[in-house]
Amino acid sequence: MKQIITALTLLLATFGFSKAYAQDYYDVTGRDDSTYVQKKLSRQERKALQQRIDSMQWAQAMEAVNDTAFTLEADQVIFKYGQRAYVSSSTNFVQVDKRNATVQVAFNVPVAGPNGMGGVTLDGTVTEYSVSNTKKGDITFIKLTVMGVAISSSLQITLYKGSDKAQVTIMPNFNSHRITLSGRLLPKDGSFVVKGRSI
Repeated sequence: MKQIITALTLLLATFGFSKAYAQDYYDVTGRDDSTYVQKKLSRQERKALQQRIDSMQWAQAMEAVNDTAFTLEADQVIFKYGQRAYVSSSTNFVQVDKRNATVQVAFNVPVAGPNGMGGVTLDGTVTEYSVSNTKKGDITFIKLTVMGVAISSSLQITLYKGSDKAQVTIMPNFNSHRITLSGRLLPKDGSFVVKGRSI
């Protein structure tokens, strides 16, 4: 499935999927350049292709959730009172690997922070893990508790059907300083993150 998604993603890039490249062409024959046939992609075809990719990414995300081996790579951090900060998805993430979990935030600031990357990195053990869906099945909720030397938090992940877009709200058990990370939920093996120094 990963190969199919990669191929479709490359297809989108090649076909110029944005409005700016709406007039690009593609090879419908799969043959060499001597028999190259061109055809415009209509708006409906582009939309249908994007929906297919989104659906496959959602299925891949659900498989990772059920395997308890995934990474939520965040490109936004939302603080308790709604303030947002755009961040790098390679250094801001929640990763679950069976019974182990890592929560990391790293901001673009001059101060190195405890993890050496402008934030904190917390490792812990998953003590509770449950998956549920809304009645319509359009939203999946993943709840887990992570306990470690420097972390004791409840996490709730919300994954929306039809894409791999997700949010995780991290709620410390001993205070109300919750934080939400928003981004994409990917299989752990398909994720590319940089882990800092753990507390």
